[in-house]
Amino acid sequence: MAAPRERTRKWLLFLPETRKWFLVPGGAGADAAGNDALASRLMASGAASRSEDEESLAGQKRSSSQAAGTIPKRRSSSRFIKRKKFDDELVESSLAKSSSRAKGPSGTEPGRCSGSEPSSSEKKKVSKSISAPVAPSPVPTPSLAKRMKKSKQPPQVTKDLGRWKPADDLLLINTVLQTNDLTSVHLGVKFSCRFNLREIQERWYALLYDPVISKLACQAMRQLHPEAIAAIQSKLLFSKAEEQLLSKVGSTSQPTLDTFQELLHKHPETFYPARTAKTLQVHWQLMKQYYLLADQTVQPLPKGDQVLNFSDAEDMIDDSKLKDLQDEVLEHELTVADRRQKREIRQLEQELHKWQVLVDSITGMSSPDFDSQTLAVLRGRMVRYLMRSREITLGRATKDNQIDVDLALEGPAWKISRKQGVIKLKNNGDFFIANEGRRPIYIDGRPVLGGSKWKLNNNSVVEIASLRFVFLINQDLIALIKAEAAKITQQ
Repeated sequence: MAAPRERTRKWLLFLPETRKWFLVPGGAGADAAGNDALASRLMASGAASRSEDEESLAGQKRSSSQAAGTIPKRRSSSRFIKRKKFDDELVESSLAKSSSRAKGPSGTEPGRCSGSEPSSSEKKKVSKSISAPVAPSPVPTPSLAKRMKKSKQPPQVTKDLGRWKPADDLLLINTVLQTNDLTSVHLGVKFSCRFNLREIQERWYALLYDPVISKLACQAMRQLHPEAIAAIQSKLLFSKAEEQLLSKVGSTSQPTLDTFQELLHKHPETFYPARTAKTLQVHWQLMKQYYLLADQTVQPLPKGDQVLNFSDAEDMIDDSKLKDLQDEVLEHELTVADRRQKREIRQLEQELHKWQVLVDSITGMSSPDFDSQTLAVLRGRMVRYLMRSREITLGRATKDNQIDVDLALEGPAWKISRKQGVIKLKNNGDFFIANEGRRPIYIDGRPVLGGSKWKLNNNSVVEIASLRFVFLINQDLIALIKAEAAKITQQ
């Protein structure tokens, strides 16, 4: 009798690293060591399958990158803008830091090993990313790259559109058709901007050979107003054939508008259609002015020493023939000024003896010698004033105000009043000074305001507007005056 078959038991084993269930055969007496060995083999096989999946994914990525070319890296600034964070931002940043630390440097979750097999959801994501990769910018072919560069670059058509106006283009085209000379156009035509000869040549060649520029220029010229077109056509230069016909009109004749109108009817193929009789007459007058008519001849300049320059012509002028016109008003003013100056000189000569009595220049620092008529002396740095009357006035002399002592002879007196003060001698032999000006007078450092008076002693220092004087008294003469005053009082 055959031995009974043992029923083999199968166990379901779940591996958390791979997150999969495995059907493991084993009996009731299976030990833990066998299960552990089986689990290690399953983990190794899962890790190997995962590494194979990763290698295949990396190979697919490399092949797609090689096919599409190198993907340029996105440029981004590495600068960090520092600003204050709010409370919720502080909490979020702290949570983000803790989660990054828990994930580790590889960015995986802590419960997953590097050799574990990805889950079904992750496989779906990977399959989706592989099946529908992000299409990078394809590398264009050389011909396509040239087309893209041409489309991206600003066309040279718009380079000179800011300077060349439609009116300029129309004027350039018509003038060149008239003269057939770009140099004449540059010298004789006034455009909206100042173009040089090279710019005019480049614009003309662009209008001829560049289809884009010519098309845009024609579209812009069609939009011009008829009046603007007529004004442009009136500025056109005259051709050589037109000037030849105009030069046949005699310079001695007096042509009218009818003459030029008849000339237009006779030669309609020569003259520009926009020409009028008036424009022909104006141009004929200019040609006549510059001796360009057929019956006019320009006299040649004399050669050699016969050339007359400006200096020779000036030497030939006779000065005696030049009339010297007299100005009656100027002569009258000079006569009046001469009379006024002579009158002032006569007045100064009459007052000379008074100045000699009052003013005597100082030559040294020695004390003055008083004579029998001098009561006191007001001595300054430059001059000294002799007081020979009982009352004298101090101030600044003017034409309308004559005073006894002019302080302007000592120094700058523009701050001194015309009548600054009065010095008086009383019967008792005392001298007093009264201030009648606006500025104060300082006597030995004490101010004497306007309207007040102060006694003057011998060797008193008088200061008036930064001008200093020493007041000296003739003691002998003052003693005689006091004695006479005493006799009078006793009687």
